[in-house]
Parts: sequence; structure tokens; C-alpha cells
Amino acid sequence: MRELLRELLAALAAGRRAAWCRLVETRGSTPQKAGAAMLVYEDGSQAGTLGGGCVEAEVKRRALGLVAEGRAEVCTFQLDSDYGWDDGLICGGRMKILVQPLSGGAEHYFRVLAGRAERGEGCTEALVYDAGSGLPLAASYLLDENGQVLATLGDGEKVPWPADLSRELKPLSGRPRPYVLRGVAMLPLLPRCRLVIVGGGHVGKAVADLAAELEFNVWVVDDRPQFVDEARFPQAQRRISGPIDQVLRELEITPQTYCLIVTRGHNHDQEALLHLADRGAAYVGLIGSRRKIKLIFQNLLAAGVPREALKKVYAPLGIDIGSQTVPEIAVSICAELIAHRNLGHVPGRPPPIEP
Repeated sequence: MRELLRELLAALAAGRRAAWCRLVETRGSTPQKAGAAMLVYEDGSQAGTLGGGCVEAEVKRRALGLVAEGRAEVCTFQLDSDYGWDDGLICGGRMKILVQPLSGGAEHYFRVLAGRAERGEGCTEALVYDAGSGLPLAASYLLDENGQVLATLGDGEKVPWPADLSRELKPLSGRPRPYVLRGVAMLPLLPRCRLVIVGGGHVGKAVADLAAELEFNVWVVDDRPQFVDEARFPQAQRRISGPIDQVLRELEITPQTYCLIVTRGHNHDQEALLHLADRGAAYVGLIGSRRKIKLIFQNLLAAGVPREALKKVYAPLGIDIGSQTVPEIAVSICAELIAHRNLGHVPGRPPPIEP
């Protein structure tokens, strides 16, 4: 979404005529779910996708007409023989898509939205697609986590956002999926979680590269400066070099922070876990063999680390997919991070090693 919003802002800045198409409601089986977005330019080119096939072609056709007319519209598509026969998309589902031609007046709304996305801050887009909602059809409201309006699009300025609907907003901390409130599509832009990777070696780098694409804010810590430079971790928000004990002791750890310990040796792993096990992080994972982990746990218990804190450590970390190569290990670790972030737990994972 960040890349698509950057392209949208560039189009506005260049004065290119285009339509912003958002999937606001789905029923049954559909190629994309609510929240999907596509930008359609006046010349018929596009960025983003709503699932491809005949539906996308028809959205383009309608979007080009609406750009010429300068008006927004909610389009409904039934995935039957009318849309999808040639592409094998006859799955019986229904899609509602809000098509909004862009104008100079839209720039403020999208700058606020893009800024929140770039900074990893959460917000919720409220897109009106049902005339029975009592709000202007096709209007958009951008809401912060408290339900306060950050920006509006369309006729949203003419009708204030109802305070009672703000009270029904799902908290972003629960990482909700798109939902509907009284004819309004609520599309959460979820805040990005911080991922602290202790260890800039092969596994740390592979995880960092993948995790950045998975919407984590990556911080990398290593005591060797050459292992945390910008060339090695171009997508990291922070690259911190220094003695591990000193860096981690002073590092801010929040309840939304994920911590991975993947250093180059047993002693460094133990030192890192000493400073992370009982800091209230959302997740702490430790790489290594079961024997190594047991030894580290024994040493940390003797050092006074609470047993209950060690029981929460994911060790060995990663979902068991038979990983052998570094990229496979990174996939298994990131899969575990995604499951924990989205579900609050990792389904089917064996219990961590008992300290």
C-alpha cells in the first residue's frame, strides 16, 4: 500500500487524471478481499490490482468513464457468467468497488494517509458505500485510533463523522481485518510492529530483508559496525552498533516490540536474552539447538531471570518447515512472526522448551 500511495501522490503532483478504486465489500468467494486497491490512469494503464480478470477490465472501463464525468460511484459485480467466464472466475461471489476520480482537492487526504503509512502509524479509512448509512455516498473519512477525523474526501466535509460510529471502531491494537459499520466500509491501516534483530549475520540479514516487506519496522543490533551498515540493511529503520549488553539495556522495548536473537555465538545469545527476556516485549525468539537453549536457560535462571519470563521465549524459533538453507530459515521465522502478530499465538507450534 505504501508504494501505491506514493504513486498516487506523484500522479496528483503531476496533474495526471486517474481514479482510485477500492474494494469495499465482498461476499462469498472473490479473487481479492476488502481493502484491495487499484489506480487507473486516463490512458488505461494501472497500478495495483483488484484481482485481475474480466472484473478488473470492467472496473477500468467504468473508472475511465467516471474520470471523464468527474464523479464517484459504487460499482457492484457478481462473479458469474457475466464476469469471469474467460478467466475461470465463476465463483459466485460479489464485489463492491468504490471508484473515486482524483482531483487537486484529494491531495490533503492522501498525504495524511500516506504519511501515516510511511511512519507505521495506524488509522482507519471509513468509506461510505451504502446510501442508507445517512452519510454522503462515496465520501471517505480518515480516522485516528481514537475515532477523530484526520482528513476527509468527497462530501465528507459537508456531513460530520458521527461520534457514535467512532465508539464502535475496532481498536487497532487487536489488528482487525476490514469490517462494515452501518453501510460504511472500515478499512484499517494497521500500525507496524517493531522488530529488533540482535545479530547482523546471515540469518539476521535474510530475516530483515523479508520482514521489511512484511510491514515490520526493522531495527538491527550488532557489536560489529560492518554488520549493521546501510549497505547491508538498506530497509532497516535503525542500525545500532555497540556492546550488546549496553545497547539492549538502553533500548526501548514496548509491548508491541518483537525481538529475535540470532547472534554469532552462544555467549552473545545468552547476553541478549538476559536483557530481553523480562522486558515486556510482545515476542522474544531465540535461535539454536535444544541443548544450547537448555544451557542458556539454566544459566539465566541462576542469574535471577524469572522462570515465567523464560517460559514465554520462543525457542527454538521458527515454524518447522524442514528448513535447511538460510532463506528457508528466514521464511520459517517470518511465518512465526506473522502468525503471532496477526493471531496472538502460533497455531500448531510445539510448546517452547521448559526452562
